Amino acid sequence: MSDNLTRLNKYLSEVGYCSRREADKLIDAGRVTINGTVPEMGTKVAPNDVVAVDGEIIKNTKDHFVYLAFNKPVGIVCTTDTRVEKDNIIDFIGYHKRIFPVGRLDKPSEGLILLTDDGDIVNKILRASNNHEKEYIVTVDKPISQTFIERMKKGIYLDELKQTTKPCKVKKINSTTFKIVLTQGLNRQIRRMCAHLNYEVQTLKRVRIMNIKLDLPVGKHRELTKDEFSELSKLISNSTKEFKPKTVKRKQ
Repeated sequence: MSDNLTRLNKYLSEVGYCSRREADKLIDAGRVTINGTVPEMGTKVAPNDVVAVDGEIIKNTKDHFVYLAFNKPVGIVCTTDTRVEKDNIIDFIGYHKRIFPVGRLDKPSEGLILLTDDGDIVNKILRASNNHEKEYIVTVDKPISQTFIERMKKGIYLDELKQTTKPCKVKKINSTTFKIVLTQGLNRQIRRMCAHLNYEVQTLKRVRIMNIKLDLPVGKHRELTKDEFSELSKLISNSTKEFKPKTVKRKQ
C-alpha cells in the first residue's frame, strides 16, 4: 500500500500543478486539502484521494505537458501568486493553462525564461548539482578590468549568502559588457558578485538556458520545438530531481 503513496508536494509537481517549492508554500498556507481536510506537511496522497487547491480539484495533466520559451521584459516578476504581485509573469503571458516558471529572473532583469506545467523537469533543470548552463549578457557601470574577469571566473565568497560561487565562464565583450555562463542560480548571484568587486549592474539579460537560445522579441513567448525538447531531454536524462546531501568522511 505504501508503495502507491506520494508526498503531497511531489504529487502537485508530478500532475503539473506547480513546482515542489511552490507546492510547499501552498501547503504551509493551508490552501491545499486532501479529501476536504487540510493536511500536515509531509502528508502522502493515495491514488483515490481528492486533492484540491483553494477548493479547486486538481486534475492530472501529465500526458499534455506544455513547454514555453519566453523573453521576460524588465519589470515583470517571476511568481505564480497572482494575488500578491500585479506585474506577475502568469498574468502577463495569459496562457490558457496553468504554467509556472522554471527558476527566476529578478524584476530588473530580462531575457529567456522557460515555463511549463511539468514539475519534474523543473527540479531537474534547477538542481545546481546537475551543472546545467545558463548564459547572460551583462553591462556594468564602469570599465571592466582583467582582474574583474579573473575573479568572477574563479568564484567569489558572498557574505550575505555565506557561500562561494562556483567557478564559471566569463568573457569580456567590450569595455563595460561581459558574457557569463553559470551552472548555479543563487539569489541575485551576478548582481551580488559584481557588487562584491565594486561594480554595479546596469542591464542583465539571460540569452540561453542549456540548449535553448533567446530568439524572441521582448514580451513574446513560443513553444519549444521538437528538436529543442529532444535535446533538452537528453541533457537532463541523467539529472537528479532530488537533493542528495554529500557524505563527509571523517578523518581517522
